[in-house]
Amino acid sequence: MRILMVALAATLLAGCAGSAMNDARTKAPYKTLNSDKPAKDVAQCVQYSWQDEAVFGVDAAAYLEPGAKGSTTVYTRSAESFVDVTTDASGTVLSYYAQQDDFVAKRRLAALATCL
Repeated sequence: MRILMVALAATLLAGCAGSAMNDARTKAPYKTLNSDKPAKDVAQCVQYSWQDEAVFGVDAAAYLEPGAKGSTTVYTRSAESFVDVTTDASGTVLSYYAQQDDFVAKRRLAALATCL
């Protein structure tokens, strides 16, 4: 029963995060960055850097989700911050979105930049 409740809660949260991400994608990204590294490696690095409890405290959760056309999205709880990692002719493109322009958003951007 407990496992069922956890699975249901996770599904509901993922649905809410997906809606927030789709709404954010209708606007311009907070920041767009480029990398010569493979998209998969960059996405895994971003996920790892966003999970650093020494930097982000107890809310150091980051998740990977496959996207359209081979892209990957790395996102935090409630999609407060997320990055779409895609591959194009020039290499890997990172489109970073943040719900608020605050200290945490800037800190996540700085962590993301270490993966370029």
